[in-house]
Amino acid sequence: MKMVDPDVMVRRDEERQSQRPASQTAKMSARDVKVFYGDNEAIKGIDLDIMENEVIAFIGPSGCGKSTFLRTLNRMNDTIENCRIEGKVTLDGDDIYDPSLDVVLLRAKVGMVFQKPNPFPKSIYDNIAYGPRLHGLAKRKYDLDEIVESSLRKAGLWEEVKDRLDRPGTGLSGGQQQRLCIARAIAVSPEVILMDEPCSALDPIATAKIEELIDELTESYTIAIVTHSMQQAARVSHRTAYFHLGELVEVNDTETVFTNPEHELTEAYITGRFG
Repeated sequence: MKMVDPDVMVRRDEERQSQRPASQTAKMSARDVKVFYGDNEAIKGIDLDIMENEVIAFIGPSGCGKSTFLRTLNRMNDTIENCRIEGKVTLDGDDIYDPSLDVVLLRAKVGMVFQKPNPFPKSIYDNIAYGPRLHGLAKRKYDLDEIVESSLRKAGLWEEVKDRLDRPGTGLSGGQQQRLCIARAIAVSPEVILMDEPCSALDPIATAKIEELIDELTESYTIAIVTHSMQQAARVSHRTAYFHLGELVEVNDTETVFTNPEHELTEAYITGRFG
């Protein structure tokens, strides 16, 4: 069985294995989740647990449903007309599709970083401060200043922007804008961070910084990342889930998925025979 080149497994060595989350507690769970756009069934009965403080990567061909499934985890599909969800998704055991649930609070707990950096047309400071103000997380200016600095530090951006916090976030480079968006997500103290191809619009240097940041963030957050790059999945994730035509074909330790996949569809994709 021909496997992906060993070079793809950069950082999937003893050092990376030592960083595996000790917890085997499911932070989020999906059970028989189906997503329909009108009559079209885009996601077909997916069962998946996402463990606390792990990085899980979703890979697969374009249109396979990985981003659609990611959006079920914080109800972003609610914003799409004619989209219907069936099944159950839980966060710490609570059903996130419960009609009584406050979706705004859910999206504070389960933050999202999109493919294209999307800073608000505000200052760097106000990009970070917006969420904490909205959710009443800071009673005093001093508290807000602390949240802004802490979030920017966690996103690895503080030293680069600390002297220009009053300047527009849109004036930063693409990689800096994406880290600003990560800092904005962090500022409301989320428990889970969803990333939908966060590096696809970035150059290799900016991508490397985001990947290093993901490594650091997993100490405090649970992260699910959709990526079109198998090399990126191999570098950053503890587990990898392979999607095909709306179905979850395989989920396993990332090293196993790339070196000894259980399903022939997974093997065909990672060896480049299709996708």
